[in-house]
Amino acid sequence: MQAHQHPISTEHASVAYQLSSFHFGVPAAGSRSGKKVYIQAALHADEVPGMLVSQCLRRELLALEAEGKLYGEVILVPAANPIGLSQAIHGAPFGRFDLSTGINFNRAYRHVADELKTTLAGKLGQDAQTNVALIRNHAREAIDAWQPRTDAETLKKTLLAMAIDADIVLDLHCDNEAALHIYTGTPLAERIAPLSALLGARAVLLELAAGEEPFDEACSRLWWDLDAHFGGSYPIPMACLSTTVELRGEVEVSYALAERDAQALLRFLAIEGVLELDGANEALPAPLCVPTPLAGVEPILAPHAGVLVYLREMGDVLAAGDALADLIDPVSGATTTLRCTVAGVFFARSAHRHVLRGMNVGKVAGAIAYRGGSLLSQ
Repeated sequence: MQAHQHPISTEHASVAYQLSSFHFGVPAAGSRSGKKVYIQAALHADEVPGMLVSQCLRRELLALEAEGKLYGEVILVPAANPIGLSQAIHGAPFGRFDLSTGINFNRAYRHVADELKTTLAGKLGQDAQTNVALIRNHAREAIDAWQPRTDAETLKKTLLAMAIDADIVLDLHCDNEAALHIYTGTPLAERIAPLSALLGARAVLLELAAGEEPFDEACSRLWWDLDAHFGGSYPIPMACLSTTVELRGEVEVSYALAERDAQALLRFLAIEGVLELDGANEALPAPLCVPTPLAGVEPILAPHAGVLVYLREMGDVLAAGDALADLIDPVSGATTTLRCTVAGVFFARSAHRHVLRGMNVGKVAGAIAYRGGSLLSQ
């Protein structure tokens, strides 16, 4: 294992940030599997479960490397946002947005496909693996050319530079309160199925473009965008399996859960041929959900301020019209019952029990796409 330190701040900064990454195995080009895996946790710095999972992963990866059972390259970034980790407002951690710019740390990543449509013109051929190598070279060059203007942009460039040429990207997050769920690209649905089963995901949310350029899409979407652009004239595989894994809710931080999640991630990597793990070829657990479109998720918004009392539990399967929660005016006592309008899995909700008008208090994963535009919450 090699530990690398990446400076984030400029020379004359009043506060200096640096990012740590841990590199296991050997570079993909010289490894037995030829695969590169990139794993990061806590890009939203107040989403803690992935940081504990990373400690379990580091221990296991060190052992696998020492035993000669690591057949690819694995990069682990256990705390992906040193800027966000330093932020607090009146004693409360604040790691989702950059306080300097107001920008979400998981938005506005550089999507290089548009540049590559130009730079790759006339250079692709009929050999798929040669095309993959060429596209990755051009993608790396595009990220290298990115000129950040803020510490947050430097952080984003640093993270993306490590992940842009990976075969597998696992971005570990969590929601406010939630059942475990996964976001990934629609073309990756079949490949993500083993991971969904191993983790016990209650929702797998698919999209071609979620909007606002999140990290996972910056790594994977370029492949289907380029394939569509060149109209199938050249073989362009979906060469990056990138996913955002939402490890339940913010307070679900325990050794038992972290060990279980780490073992599920490692077994998935074993199935992908990156490492050797006892029991990797055993039958997978039965999946707990079928993939549904991200555009089918119904956000439940509070119509007025009030005390929030949930009537259903996360993971419940709801019919259209089912009651989710009561919203009670604490002064008048007037109560509004909140209902979903789509059938699906109730997979995430607010951790707050007094909410203001317009706040998102729940998410239901419906099977039919009906929303457009930006599909992600703020």
